[in-house]
Amino acid sequence: MTKANIFSSRLELPKLSARVWKVWRRNFDVFMKTVHVNFLPSVIEPILYLVAFGFGLGTFVTNIPGGYIRFIASGLIAISIMQGSFFECTYSSFVRMYYQKTFDAIIATPISVEEVIAGELLWGATHAAINSTIVLAVVAAFGLISSPLFFIVPLLAFMGGLMFAAIGMCFTALAPNIDFFNYPSFLLITPMFLLSGTFFPLSLLPSQLQVAALALPLTHVVNITRALISGSTENFLLLGIGWIVIAIIVFFVLSINLMKRRLIR
Repeated sequence: MTKANIFSSRLELPKLSARVWKVWRRNFDVFMKTVHVNFLPSVIEPILYLVAFGFGLGTFVTNIPGGYIRFIASGLIAISIMQGSFFECTYSSFVRMYYQKTFDAIIATPISVEEVIAGELLWGATHAAINSTIVLAVVAAFGLISSPLFFIVPLLAFMGGLMFAAIGMCFTALAPNIDFFNYPSFLLITPMFLLSGTFFPLSLLPSQLQVAALALPLTHVVNITRALISGSTENFLLLGIGWIVIAIIVFFVLSINLMKRRLIR
């Protein structure tokens, strides 16, 4: 097989049907059985961040318009979008695929491999939307929302979650074992966690790092989330939305094809 054929096979458009939602529903039902376990960390974690960084560290940060606690509030929502979907489609999907053999069981039915992976991706996006909505409620309880546009955040969370889910699934397709996920966790997720405008403005970074930060997916999610929370609608947000849409299309198709190559041998 030539390099061109290999490349085209990895970007082959998946054939999907309504059966995708069967996979999504299976994961949703499992989630609901343990919802109390999933709900508590999503509530407590942003509270701890807001108290420690917002009220604690924020006392020393006085040059952020609107206050430092408002600044990091939108960053925490964006982080929950990234983590909720990425880790769902890496660690959790790998467990379902490799240890529980859930994928094998589903594929034995009329549901195809492509539909299984698409269902996983949609569930990852849904998980991100659930997590971020909980964090959004915590932020609202602290009185840190100043725009009615915050109602759009769950939609952004689903889109951003689908992007991070697809990126995570690409790593799952390449992972020889579960310890492999230490690489993307520390080399991709941690840098985005710290350097995407979550805890400080990107304008404080050297110009070279500012440009590099724009290549990070979380940067655009943070910018749009912050705009929806504060009510500002700068033109650069269209660039962020376009970046996310293109990333969704590319990584959605790529992740399904990579997983298909792994599962069908």
